[in-house]
Amino acid sequence: MRWIRPLSAQVEETAETLGGKAHGLVVLHRLGLRVPAGFVVTTEACREFLREGRLPDGLDDELATAVTDLEASTGRHFGGSRVPLAVSVRSGAGVSMPGMMNTVLNLGLTTGATAGLAAETGDSRFALNSRLRFLSSFASAITGLDADGAGAVLGRAPGRGAGDEEAHLTRGIEAVENLIRQRCGRPLPDDATQQLELAVKTVLSSWDTPRARTYRELHDVPHDLGTAAIVQAMVFGNRDDHSGTGVAFSRDPNTGENVPFGEVLFGHQGEDVVSGRALTRPLRELADREPAVWTGLLDALSRIEGHYRDACYVEFTFQTGELWILQVRPGRFVGGAAVRVATDLADERVIGHHEALLRVSPRHLQHVRTPRMATTEKTDILARGLGACPGVAVGKVATTADAAARMAMDGPVILVRPETSPHDMRGLAAATGIVTARGGPASHAAVVARAMGKPAVVGIADLAVDVAGASVSARGRTIGEGTLVTIDGTSGEVALGSPRIVTATADAHLHRLLQWADDVSGDHSDRDEAQRLIAAHAVLRHD
Repeated sequence: MRWIRPLSAQVEETAETLGGKAHGLVVLHRLGLRVPAGFVVTTEACREFLREGRLPDGLDDELATAVTDLEASTGRHFGGSRVPLAVSVRSGAGVSMPGMMNTVLNLGLTTGATAGLAAETGDSRFALNSRLRFLSSFASAITGLDADGAGAVLGRAPGRGAGDEEAHLTRGIEAVENLIRQRCGRPLPDDATQQLELAVKTVLSSWDTPRARTYRELHDVPHDLGTAAIVQAMVFGNRDDHSGTGVAFSRDPNTGENVPFGEVLFGHQGEDVVSGRALTRPLRELADREPAVWTGLLDALSRIEGHYRDACYVEFTFQTGELWILQVRPGRFVGGAAVRVATDLADERVIGHHEALLRVSPRHLQHVRTPRMATTEKTDILARGLGACPGVAVGKVATTADAAARMAMDGPVILVRPETSPHDMRGLAAATGIVTARGGPASHAAVVARAMGKPAVVGIADLAVDVAGASVSARGRTIGEGTLVTIDGTSGEVALGSPRIVTATADAHLHRLLQWADDVSGDHSDRDEAQRLIAAHAVLRHD
C-alpha cells in the first residue's frame, strides 16, 4: 500500500483518504491558483499508525522519496546549509476540526540551515525568528504546552527594529531548546529527516488527544477516521515588510453580505492570526498596503466560489509581494448569514430555489432570528470588543477551562480568556459563551464559537484575565469569577448582570426563503425530501 500522495491537480483520491485540507489543496491546483508544493501522508497511514503504535512499514522510504521530489520541484535542499528548504507539517482530517490537532512550521531549520537562510537572505534576524518559531511550534506539539507555555516565548520577542534583537532571539531559541530537553528527556534532533519523522508521528498522534476526542463527540464525528499529515514547502509571511498572512471569507460570515471579510497580519506567519496572540488588521488594508496581493486574493475568492457554488474560506500567505493560498473550504455559515448566502446565490443564478432551501438546515433556522441585548442608558457595559459569533449568552464568568467545566454543572458559564487554544476545548464545550482579550474574527476562539454556534466576543483590548486571582478587569473595573455577565456576539458588548434581550424580526431574505418553501413543499416529487422541506417550513413559521 502507498502511504503518501503528491499534492497536484492529477490526484484523484477522496477527502476520506487525503483529508479535507489536502483535498482542498488539490482543488486549488486545478483552479490554477498558487499553492506551495508538497505531499500528504494519508488517513490510511494514520489509522495504521494508531493501530500498531508505529509508522507503517515502508513509510520512511516513501518520505525520503517525497522529500527528494520536493527538493527537485523547489530547487532547495531540505535541512541544507545552502539554499535550505523548510516545510510545514499540518493535520487535516476528512471532517474539519479547527485547531484541534497539531501543526509544526519552519521544520528543517536546523542549526546549519538557519545559518544558510541567514546567508541567503542577508537577514540574520529573519532566520533566527523563523528558527524560534519552528522550535516553539514543535515544543507546543510534543510537550502539550499551550500558548501560555512554549508559544509565549515568541510572544515576548520584541518587534522589528528593536535593539539587540538578534541576541534576544538567540536567548529565546536556547530557552525553548532547554524546555524541550527538560520535558522530553532528550534534545530535539538537529537533523531535518529525523525532525520530519518525529513531526509526522506527532501530527498523527494528535488525532487521539483528549481535546480532539471531545470535539468529535460534540460534533458526532466518528473516532476511526484518522487524520492526514500535509507536508508543504514553507512560504514566509515574516520575510520582510511586503510579507504577511491572513484569512478571508468571500462573504461576511456574520451577515452573509457579499463583501470579502477577514483579517491580515503584516510581517507575521499564519499561527499568529489563528492563535489570537497578535493584533490583526482588517482584510481591506491589503488593498492599500499590497494592491497586487489584494487583486490576486479577490480573483482567488471568485474562482473558488465558482467551484464550490458557495461562500468560501481561505487561509493565505504572501512572501515579498507574492500570494500563496494555503487552505480552502466552503464557508459553512449559520443562522441569518446562511439564509442570506442561499438566497443571494439563487438570485445570482448560481443555484436554484430548491437547492437554496436544502442548504438551510433546521440548525441554521434555530439561529436565524438573532437575539440582541436591548442596550439602554441603564445597561452596565463592562467591556466592548468585536462580535465574533452572533447571539446572546448569559452566564457566570469562568477564567479557565477547568473552572468552566466545573461551574457549568451548576448553571451557564461564560469562558473569559486572554485567548483560547485547543487546550481549552473542555471549557469551550462547557461554556454558553466565549470572551477573549486578544484575537479577531478568525482567531481560534471565533472559529470554534462559530462551529459550535456559541455567541462570542473577541479582541477586547483593555481586558485582563487574572487566573491566579480568579478575576477579570476592564475599563478600570475588576470582577471576580462567578459574576453574572451577558455577552452580545453581534455588537461585541459585555454587560454586567442580565439586561433585557430582544429578538430581531425576520428580514426580507427569510421571507423570500419562506415563499420558496411554499412553492415547492406541495408538489415536490420525492416524498422524503418533500417532508424535509415541509418540516423546515414549519420551523420557519414557528420562529
